[in-house]
This record gives sequence, structure tokens and C-alpha cells, in this order.
Amino acid sequence: MGALQNEPKKADLQLTAVLYALSDETRLQIVQSLAKTPEIACSYFDIHMPKSSLSHHFRVLRTSGVITTRKKGTALLNRLRREDLSERFPGVLESVLAASTAMSRRR
Repeated sequence: MGALQNEPKKADLQLTAVLYALSDETRLQIVQSLAKTPEIACSYFDIHMPKSSLSHHFRVLRTSGVITTRKKGTALLNRLRREDLSERFPGVLESVLAASTAMSRRR
């Protein structure tokens, strides 16, 4: 099955939308997890918040173009759009992930 609706094409990715999506700690936590593995189901993330709030965070990441989500059976599988982001905005994702990892190590 293909990607869900509302995912921008690579040419339509906007830096401001990507940076906004990466500006939230919960969304950064999701992105950090996705950076470590090729694909993760929504139910895998151990984030304690209402399902509606978590769905909102996934929607922001998806509509900004940071992640792609595909449906497989009843599961929604998420993947980081690393290649698309690196091609459109070289070094941005890597810089944000490195800074975020360094900050979480200090805590």
C-alpha cells in the first residue's frame, strides 16, 4: 500500500514546515526513534499521552514531510524521509538530530 494522504512531494517540502515539526520535544522523540530503525508502527512508540495527542504529532510530522506513513493491514508504519530531507535541505536533519541527542545526554 502507498503513503497516506497529505504527505507533500519532495519538491513541495518547505523548510519552515520541517523546522516547525522538529521544534516539539515529542515529535523530536519520534524522529530520534525513526532515525535508528527503518520503519516503526505507531503502536511501538512508548510515549505516554492520549492517543489523539499522539496522532496530532504524527500528523504534523507527516504533513510537513518529515515522515511518511503507510498502512499495512491494521498497522500504520512510519519511516523518516531522510533522503528527501537531505536532498532538499542538506544537513538540517542531521544537525537537529545531533543537537537533540547531545541535549538528551545532558539531562
